[in-house]
Amino acid sequence: MHAFPKRITAFLALVSAAFVMAGGAAVAATSPPAGETAAECVLPEPSDDDTISILGRICDRRDTPQSPVEGVAITVEDPEGAPIGDATTGADGTFEIKLPGSALDNLGKAYIVKLDEESLPEGAALAQAGDVEREVAINLDNDVSVTFPVGDNPNSTTGLAVQGVQLLIGGIVFSVLLAMAALGLSMIFGTTGLTNFAHGELITFGAIIAYAIDQLPGAIRIGGLNLTVVVALVVVFFVSGAFGWVNDAALWRPLRRRGTGVIAMMIVSIGLSIFLRNIYQFFSGAQSHNYSQYSAVQPWEFGPILITPKEVIVTLVGVAMLVAVSLLLQLTRLGKATRAVSDNPALAASSGINVERVIAAVWIGGAALAGLSGALLGLTQGFDYQIGFKLLLLVFAAVVLGGLGTIWGAMVGAFIIGIFIEVSTLVVPAELKFVGALVVLIIVLLVRPQGLLGKAQRVG
Repeated sequence: MHAFPKRITAFLALVSAAFVMAGGAAVAATSPPAGETAAECVLPEPSDDDTISILGRICDRRDTPQSPVEGVAITVEDPEGAPIGDATTGADGTFEIKLPGSALDNLGKAYIVKLDEESLPEGAALAQAGDVEREVAINLDNDVSVTFPVGDNPNSTTGLAVQGVQLLIGGIVFSVLLAMAALGLSMIFGTTGLTNFAHGELITFGAIIAYAIDQLPGAIRIGGLNLTVVVALVVVFFVSGAFGWVNDAALWRPLRRRGTGVIAMMIVSIGLSIFLRNIYQFFSGAQSHNYSQYSAVQPWEFGPILITPKEVIVTLVGVAMLVAVSLLLQLTRLGKATRAVSDNPALAASSGINVERVIAAVWIGGAALAGLSGALLGLTQGFDYQIGFKLLLLVFAAVVLGGLGTIWGAMVGAFIIGIFIEVSTLVVPAELKFVGALVVLIIVLLVRPQGLLGKAQRVG
């Protein structure tokens, strides 16, 4: 076991609250028989023994109050497909499957929870056709909760409309985080000309730092409120900025002073990416991680649409950062100097601007944005040591689509890419959603090579 998971395991005995994963409230398509009162549809109480159970519930959220759905078959398998356990939802719509071994035996492992779609009541359907599996990573010694959205037939017109709106909401949340990461990359490219393939590792760095703070013993409370994750995000912003400065001071500035070409520096960035990714894997392990706080949140229901407070907070924080950086670049002396260096470094230097100081500030700001986007992304969907590497292609697509070196282009490109890949799953398999975004990118570049908001000039 790696050093980082060992430290986390040592802290588990101090964690007293039960943290569970929660999605939207699951629904079904049948109501209780006339004259009967629907049982309260709530999760079973977590056990206090030395085992880990996978808990769940299936409820009909179209009823008020929600009514349980009985007789739905659930199975748990390991990643190789070997069966671990099975259960059927009871009269209260809940199920519980105990994992073999003690809690410590299961830490770091992953399991697949499957729903038997044929066991659903007549007329019921999953909210997303074929969405019958959940991957569960055991990172804490607590019981874990899963849900399966069950409700209106997704093939109906209403179902498609609801799915489209729900995917649009998810696309906006993802686009905000993608825009933060893309803006940092675009700023660095604009001032240095560097195509930084290690930018994804700046994203991962933020997620890992936030997780390390989240796993400290106890909780950070101010006025009785648990602000552990909030404090972690603030720390991530500043520590990631410092990490960006170290990157520039230790590697990129010496290479610039030696007159290293941008192609050679790009190759160096690829090597740096591989090096950092292996370092992250050594300390954090290869398994997925989830923050303990805000994992069990009750979604807000607006008719059939579900929005979690976590999504709203993440979006507001991301938009606030994008607005703040945009205003800084447009209205402050540092912002004007940054734009001058981006347009013509030699002319900016001859006019008295300290180009190296501006580039250092851009590295600090770009890395801070990337790290914060990684921490917020980990908060919404969990993370592993490759989260930034997996996101890097979309970040590049957003920057190139919007226009290389332009802050507005990076944000516009990020929103186009982020919303498109989410909404496109209405008509294409989820596994192919990234392919559709890249096809759009290719088409736009064939028509307008400089990107949507870029200057009409040769780049590269």
